[in-house]
Order: sequence, then structure tokens, then C-alpha cells
Amino acid sequence: MKSISVRPVDVNKKWVIVDATGQTVGRLAAKIASILRGKTKVSFTPHLDTGDNVIVINASKVVLTGNKLRDKRYYRHSSFIGGIKSVDAKTLLETRPERVLKSAVRGMIPANKLGSRVMSNLKIYAGSEHPHAAQNPETITL
Repeated sequence: MKSISVRPVDVNKKWVIVDATGQTVGRLAAKIASILRGKTKVSFTPHLDTGDNVIVINASKVVLTGNKLRDKRYYRHSSFIGGIKSVDAKTLLETRPERVLKSAVRGMIPANKLGSRVMSNLKIYAGSEHPHAAQNPETITL
């Protein structure tokens, strides 16, 4: 019996749609990260991008549990001295709901070149419309 290592030409990527309506951010992000990495496939190879392309719709309808809407803060830095800015989860969810989910998924993906390549396969939209109809995505329920 031999172990089979998948080559980049053997990777079959498909497009999937995930509806985020009423889903908890962390649980949804964990499932999306698993699909992006390719861990749901038999042909998973740790050093290759074997995951699928994921389209997330209705990102503005995700749910944060507990006091996270009030207490959780998201930080960014402009790379200048004193350039740190922060915003609470409630404000960010109202203005840029895609960033809440993208930040959660990014924390579950490896922080290296492969992680950046995997994150480029994630498309998040606040509403129910997306421009990827030509890829014939299949809808999955998580």
C-alpha cells in the first residue's frame, strides 16, 4: 500500500455557496476554513491548495453570542506611529459585515504563503447577490 501525494495538476476545485443567515460567526468560520483548506476531501495534501472556492452570502445576518457585540474589538494599524485604530463588533457588523467573518476565517488559516493563497479563494458578500453565477456554484448547508 502506498501513500499518494496529490500534484497541483490533479487538484479539482469547485465553487460552493454558503448562506450565513442566522449562523454563529465562529462555528461558521471553522467550517468555511475547513472547506477552504481542503480538509473535507480525501485528496487533502497539507502543502497544496486543494480546497474549494467558497462564496458566502448574507454576511450581514451572522450572529455573535454573549456580549461580543459590545465588548469585542477589531484592530487595524496604518504602519505609522500612533496609527492604531479600533472599532467594536456592533459598529463593524453594521458598516462592513464582510470584515467580521473574514477576520474569523483568517484566524483559522495558517499564517504563511499558502494561507494567503487559500484566503484568495474566499468571497464574502453582505447581501444575497454575488457576481459568480458563471462558475455554477453549488449550495451547501452547514
